[in-house]
Amino acid sequence: MAALVHNVHERALPVPAAEVGRLLDRVGTVDDPLWPAGWAPMRFDRPLAVGADGGHGVVRYHVTGYRPGRSIELTFHPVTGLLGTHTLEIEDRGPYACVLRHRLDARPAGRMRLLWPAIVRVCHDTVLEHLLDNAERAVTGTVAAPVRYPWRARLAVGLERPRAHAVPVPAAATLLTAAIDRPDLADAFALRVTPTTTTDPQDWADAIFRNPPGIVRTLLNLRNRLVTPLGIERGDATAFDTIARTDREALLGTDAGHLDFRASVLVATDPSGTTVTVSTVAATRTRAGRAYLAVVRLVHPWVVRAMLRHAARTLQAQPTQARPAGQVAASTGISDASA
Repeated sequence: MAALVHNVHERALPVPAAEVGRLLDRVGTVDDPLWPAGWAPMRFDRPLAVGADGGHGVVRYHVTGYRPGRSIELTFHPVTGLLGTHTLEIEDRGPYACVLRHRLDARPAGRMRLLWPAIVRVCHDTVLEHLLDNAERAVTGTVAAPVRYPWRARLAVGLERPRAHAVPVPAAATLLTAAIDRPDLADAFALRVTPTTTTDPQDWADAIFRNPPGIVRTLLNLRNRLVTPLGIERGDATAFDTIARTDREALLGTDAGHLDFRASVLVATDPSGTTVTVSTVAATRTRAGRAYLAVVRLVHPWVVRAMLRHAARTLQAQPTQARPAGQVAASTGISDASA
């Protein structure tokens, strides 16, 4: 029989327990302030209460204990491979201090007897420290010592992170559909993001087009060197200027000698989360423009996906700010024992 795992993470916070309790009561909601970005979101089939069923990704559990503002006990489904519970609880340490703690007491079964020590434990530890970072940031505005992701956790996040996928140009992208009547290129790629990420389309437009990943910047520089002999204008930052926007959509683009280009960034929210869609249309003007577009089609889907994923990683990462002078850093603790 596998040994019982007792795993504890906790964080001392310089605020009343009731303040942290308000964060705890939002666990599993679409605006959950604690669950870390990048991992499969925690979701339940009903509002947080005893009997609610859910989990995150392949890890499934149901609520077997709930004291509003104080604690949540979750019992694993046997299919997860862990037999036991994990609990989030708040310990009152006085009028302006408390401890947020997570305890896991479970026995690995089946494949989990190998997976827990190989990769699941390091992912669990990383998620919990990131969750405690989020709690500390929410109540103090900063994090004294942000969690560092080990390579196994970074690998797991990469495998679990949602992928940008091709979709039809959305009808809701009204600025785009009115921009060019008969495009020679029209495509769109969408990505689901964590619910706490910004829903301002201009934030997304800036992150996608003003801060592309390094490989995309290299390709754009190469493009500028190659197109001049063909009589095609070199591109610059003005090609991605915002020319129109609404509260849900930002429209970017330019008219050049060889083609007209428009890109839409549409942010749509619903009860289950947020979707960001980047749509592109282009209409050629010259023979050189048609030849250029024929080449661009080959790499365009990869480039847009890479830019969208990079923007999501940038915007979902919550920045750490300097701690105000005189504020004492919170302590953290980790323990993991087997009996």
